[in-house]
Amino acid sequence: MRILIVGAGPAGLTAGVELARRGMQATIIDKRAGGSTLSRAVGIVPLSLKLLEPSGVTARLLAEGIQMQAVKFYLGTEPLASIPLDPATPQYGYGHILMLPQDQTEAALRDAFMGLGGTIRYSTEFTGLQQDDDGVTVTLAGGSSETYDYVVGADGIKSSVRDALGLSFPGHDLGETWSIADVNCRGWKNPEDFTLNILPAGGIAVVAPIGVDRCRVISNTPDALKSLALPMEITDVNREGQFTISVRQVEEYRKGRVFLAGDAAHCHSPVGGRGMNLGIADACELAACLESGDLDRYGPVRHAAGAATIAGSERVRKMATATNPVRRLLFRSALKLAGSSRFIQRKMAEGFLYG
Repeated sequence: MRILIVGAGPAGLTAGVELARRGMQATIIDKRAGGSTLSRAVGIVPLSLKLLEPSGVTARLLAEGIQMQAVKFYLGTEPLASIPLDPATPQYGYGHILMLPQDQTEAALRDAFMGLGGTIRYSTEFTGLQQDDDGVTVTLAGGSSETYDYVVGADGIKSSVRDALGLSFPGHDLGETWSIADVNCRGWKNPEDFTLNILPAGGIAVVAPIGVDRCRVISNTPDALKSLALPMEITDVNREGQFTISVRQVEEYRKGRVFLAGDAAHCHSPVGGRGMNLGIADACELAACLESGDLDRYGPVRHAAGAATIAGSERVRKMATATNPVRRLLFRSALKLAGSSRFIQRKMAEGFLYG
């Protein structure tokens, strides 16, 4: 069985690792010149750690990442609640979220894939495909073509594979401009915690530690660093940028011999940190379906999981960024109550970890 994976991000690399681990021949192509050097997605949830255990990737991630201990909420500079991430009953063997820049996660997956005999061809751009009952013929930039038994489109939100299949990507774009910053900082007060800073008029700023004296700051405002109300001594700004959020999901994850995974199939708000993890789970499920031959299972199972994640992410985003004064008051009151109730804290921890 010959399988082509388009896209060498977390979903594509996970698919490659899981297919190779099961004895199936997979090749990954990517139009980029090499692996990503950007921190991008930074949170790895317990399910992902469990799924990546058999390949040995989890051990490396744990050695390199920061185990997030709590989620802390502030109204401006005033503490509202601290939610320890120690649920009553850990699932999947882990009771924490691992914080690690995406480029390091990709490097661990890439090394595992190549160690299993996999091939990654960078500077190789997918341009089109044709399929029949016997296989999929893929066209590459420059006009060459190759034939595979199956193709996996893991090539991101602007997926060329999805476009080649003629599949729509229904959903909507949020109106506001978000911003992001990857910074080195000294003496940050929550070096092992996820921090949500509630700002006036529905604004938020989120701080996630991603290394020793290194943090990711995200805000639903045009300037994440200026919006952050909590003091942070920044020594270097590694990267800043702005982005808009799309909330979308394909209706079909499979068309014939071609499958979609990761951001090619779904995208949503970064609130909750589930995007990369959803793609990792897509890839693992797809590899298992290809191994068993139960190809019809993949689409319905992963569409349902994607829809649930999108709905959950949107609920959290709308609560945290509400502009209605009554909703904002209710949100703050709920957080204060959680801060004094161990039962509520554990339920919230389970939601952060496994929801």
